[in-house]
Amino acid sequence: MTAQTKDYKGLPMEGPIASWYAQNTAHGREADFEQAARAVTENLPAGGAILEVAPGPGYLSIRLAQLGQYHVSGLDISRTFVEIERKNAAAAGVTVDFHLGSASQMPFGDEQFDRIVCQAAFKNFTRPLEAINEMYRVLKPGGVAIIYDLNAETSDEENNRAVAAMQLSPLSALMTRWTFKYMLKRSAYTPARFRELAARSQFKTCSIQQEGIGMGVWLTR
Repeated sequence: MTAQTKDYKGLPMEGPIASWYAQNTAHGREADFEQAARAVTENLPAGGAILEVAPGPGYLSIRLAQLGQYHVSGLDISRTFVEIERKNAAAAGVTVDFHLGSASQMPFGDEQFDRIVCQAAFKNFTRPLEAINEMYRVLKPGGVAIIYDLNAETSDEENNRAVAAMQLSPLSALMTRWTFKYMLKRSAYTPARFRELAARSQFKTCSIQQEGIGMGVWLTR
């Protein structure tokens, strides 16, 4: 893709950048993955199909697969991340069907998934409306998409507390604080902006829960 048509903001998450991210984003986040897994699978019968969009290193997808009741797939635009995801899943002894592709043009047929989750990535999509409409298309009727991401209304104090809780090395903590602050100012959505986006999508509406530096957005087909 050219710079004018690429589906993500900023530098591509490939090679050493993706590897650094994979090595530093799981610290102190086990409870977050567990909480997200519970939310995604709430009221979902065994055998349900779950898609994670932009799974990065794949930690949430792997946690979902470890529940042993669901068919879990992942979709990532980064070749490096897809390789890392597959290695991490194999090391964990679980099966996740990871795919290479764009959130705004998903390589799936209509009405394939019961749940979709996208964590910490949506703010980087350059075609957010197309991505949300693709989520709608591949969801089964009654299916739910959940988007977790930073809240642009987060204060510096809340940002610093969240990074401190990750228990990173001093250098990684510094880089993470700077990255969060940069993304909050340049890319993250406010709840109001996300409601406007949902209203323009095929979902038409959404519900939002705010917590800490982030928010969860629920979209039901």
